[in-house]
Amino acid sequence: MLQSIEGVYKHGQIELYELPSDVSESRVIVTFLEPKTTLVQKQIMRFSMFSGNKQSTEEDFHIARFHGDTDDGLDWS
Repeated sequence: MLQSIEGVYKHGQIELYELPSDVSESRVIVTFLEPKTTLVQKQIMRFSMFSGNKQSTEEDFHIARFHGDTDDGLDWS
């Protein structure tokens, strides 16, 4: 038996306005009606975009390490 129950999808969660009758577990199909769209900012970088044959070494991390900003007046030692 198919049942249709209204709800809301918000921030990755589906909130049903009522509980289904006589259902403890079931597969579902979710249909989005009149979706509210929001602008998603594009990422500048994505996972593995710089991957290749050469892997980072300990020396690479040592070179890139932050050693403090001498102009900020803070003690970075």
